[in-house]
Amino acid sequence: MANSKSLIVEVLLVSLLMTHVTVAQPDRREIDSADAKGMDAWIDRELPDLLETYRHFHAHPELSLEEEETADLVAKSLGEAGYSVQTGIGGHGVVGVLRNGEGPTLLIRGDMDGLPVTEATGLPFASTVRTKSSDGMIVGTMHACGHDVHVTNLLGTARLLASVRPLWQGTLVILAQPAEELGLGALMMIDDGVFDRFPRPDNGIALHVAGDLPAGTIGYVSGWAAANVDLVKITLHGRGGHGARPHETVDPIVASAHLVMALQTIVSRRVDPSESAVVTIGSIHGGTKSNVIPDEVKLELTVRSYTAEVRQLLIASIEDMARETCNLFGCPRPPDVWIKPDYTPAMFNDPGLVTHSVGVFQILLGEENVIEAAATMTGEDFGRYTRHAKFPTFLYRLGSVDAENWKESGEGGDPLPSLHSSRYFPDAEPTLRTGLRSMSRLALSLLGPPAKKE
Repeated sequence: MANSKSLIVEVLLVSLLMTHVTVAQPDRREIDSADAKGMDAWIDRELPDLLETYRHFHAHPELSLEEEETADLVAKSLGEAGYSVQTGIGGHGVVGVLRNGEGPTLLIRGDMDGLPVTEATGLPFASTVRTKSSDGMIVGTMHACGHDVHVTNLLGTARLLASVRPLWQGTLVILAQPAEELGLGALMMIDDGVFDRFPRPDNGIALHVAGDLPAGTIGYVSGWAAANVDLVKITLHGRGGHGARPHETVDPIVASAHLVMALQTIVSRRVDPSESAVVTIGSIHGGTKSNVIPDEVKLELTVRSYTAEVRQLLIASIEDMARETCNLFGCPRPPDVWIKPDYTPAMFNDPGLVTHSVGVFQILLGEENVIEAAATMTGEDFGRYTRHAKFPTFLYRLGSVDAENWKESGEGGDPLPSLHSSRYFPDAEPTLRTGLRSMSRLALSLLGPPAKKE
């Protein structure tokens, strides 16, 4: 069961984090129009090559913890651009550092891993990769969450910023992260000393494709942007027997049915309605035959929240309800409640950094193309870096949907494929163009200005 003292410590740590991480809004620095045109010309020139890189990543996805070939390509590209590169950090993590005089240190992160999804996009470069799962099944592998765009954009931005070194001063830390889909990659890199071995950032930025925004637009959320993600496993112990003689048994299936319904009251009756929370039972297994009452039933839950206080309430309530259900039904022993220790913490976009970034994006893309979005209950482990090293971070959303498809869907057409769908793919050219322009321009605004010529 969860340690209540550790949960209280978590509440205090997050409160301190939110107090001390937020910094004053950075000074907005406009670049010369000729320099801006030069950066756009670089993108025009290099985009065909980057699109080929994207198609390669899309056609050759690698699952979490298996990103070896992707990492090798990332390391090679960063090295050729002049970065000092180290590999094998927290698994297949890659870090490239480019020092360019005195000034701020900026972290830019991109994730690399694919998903166990069999692709159904019909693209000419669709993935045909098949891998064996932990239970021995052969499964498809696909970049169904846009990490192929993320890592391509990371490399393009790194190369572009290296090519315009006269325009900035400071240090760039380019971080290619493994295992984001497991919620482990950031933790693995932190545990491997990423902030001890490399310059500690003053700010950190990242992006994620959005399956509900048209290419050419950007979405943003200030404050809580992605949820705490907890995995909870519960085993209810009964006393099995013949299905025709239930009075001689303690039926864990009936007990589990009661528990499933009881758990649904946590959010509706224990959580303040002004807060956000989710308790979902996604897996329930018990029994082998219709006339046999089993000895146990196993349940698996995903539990989502933003604040440490709500997370503590959810976990404590789940434990209470599991225990009281077993008491009510006379289970021969208490339930086993396991809570994954390395949960994915909620991601907090620093409000000052968001305000600054939105201003940069609006000048670059127009106010109508920079859209305030709603926070989600999905997980994103980019928030771990802020919690550990106490520097402001901002992850923004990169529109990726073909504009015509987006318009037709909004007018009553077919629903858009969501992220993690076997049918999801981005409109690559405008998506990458907007990603490169926005990320490089934001990076310049957060790095130091060039040294004045005497």
